[in-house]
Amino acid sequence: MKIAFCTTCRNRLQHLESTLLTNILDNWYCPEAVFVVLEYGDTKEMNNFNPKREDRLVVYQHKDATAFRMAHAKNLVHRCGMLEGADVLCNLDADNYTGPDFASYLLRQFDTKDRIFMWARMIKDGDGRLPRGISGRIAVTRQAFLAAGGYDEKFDCWSPDDKDFNSRLQLLGYTPKEIDPRYLRAILHNDKLRFKEYPYARNATASEEHQQHVPTRGIANEGNFGCGIVYRNFDSQPIELKPLASRVFGIGMHKTGTTSLAEALNILGLDCVHWPSAKWARAVFRDMVHDGTSPTLDRHYSACDLPIAVLFRELDKAYPGSKFILTIRNENDWLRSVKNHWDPEKNKWRCQWDHDNFTHRIHAHVYGRTDFDPETMLNRYRQHNQEVMSYFFCRPNDLLVMDLSNSAPTDLWRQLCGFLDCPVPAMRYPEAYKTV
Repeated sequence: MKIAFCTTCRNRLQHLESTLLTNILDNWYCPEAVFVVLEYGDTKEMNNFNPKREDRLVVYQHKDATAFRMAHAKNLVHRCGMLEGADVLCNLDADNYTGPDFASYLLRQFDTKDRIFMWARMIKDGDGRLPRGISGRIAVTRQAFLAAGGYDEKFDCWSPDDKDFNSRLQLLGYTPKEIDPRYLRAILHNDKLRFKEYPYARNATASEEHQQHVPTRGIANEGNFGCGIVYRNFDSQPIELKPLASRVFGIGMHKTGTTSLAEALNILGLDCVHWPSAKWARAVFRDMVHDGTSPTLDRHYSACDLPIAVLFRELDKAYPGSKFILTIRNENDWLRSVKNHWDPEKNKWRCQWDHDNFTHRIHAHVYGRTDFDPETMLNRYRQHNQEVMSYFFCRPNDLLVMDLSNSAPTDLWRQLCGFLDCPVPAMRYPEAYKTV
């Protein structure tokens, strides 16, 4: 894994001059670490830092910013960290010291399948005081950052954006782990510098409003986070960071390559879930039908297979800014695959359906019956595809139709990655769980 320490700089040059090179040297023996600094506004503060001279340092500039917007700046620099190929993103305020080998320590914490994030608890100094400055230290996986929609950009000044991010990650099923206090050190400074960009945030009313804020859902920004033009290492070539998909849903009927699509999305790092259990599917279906949202589904960035396919209208309302992928295939091939899917000799999971009421229930919901009938199923397959294409007819940028019958594996990657604005992996498009 690769880790990016993400730092924003605006009126904090005096701090970076003390912390940045020390932090790079303290993590020198972790080749997977890169330090990404975003100059927020055309301030010229980073002109004295030469990325070509300072190995492990990448400087981005966002020249369009006139005022400092806290959450937007953090989202921008985290997305720049993603551009550098980081799997783990750690917010590191300009006045923070990492301590020796902090990068290796973090990567060890994330070297597991556990859904975690790392955060800094305010710790008392020797005099019993709670020094401010380290509470913004949060490390997350790239997948967690995408799933949460980054820091909530309604926080445009000094605010509890970090506390909100922490709470939303927990709502998404990520377990908080405290960073070892030995890595938590910052330059002490007064509030005059802290509130220089937004003095109005110092009043008591604003503080009370911040303390009262409690998020009710884990997702923020509807895909519009960290957007803007940046320049890498003082190059004149602009890089546009466009809105990202709030979520990605594969809404092709089952037996249209949905397992392969899920594997492809996971290869792209988009945390895709594909019917992990009937209990999971039942919870998603119940939540979406009765409540219009699903905490169970919120926990993943992308999803495929039933019941996702038949909920595309509800999902579009619940997750604004999402992308949808309709997989289709030759009708005769699809029908043959569905027939085999109902055959206990060709589908090892078929025998479990009779002990799981929801599988029969979702089949009845889709087809109006639970047994295999070629005419009924083919008509429903055609109807579903037509309904999806009609629904998104005026929104071509939100729907990708992938025809598996007439596309080579390289074409499938090209279509999918072009739609999601991702680099094409250097591997064959997956073919998973074929029942024909």
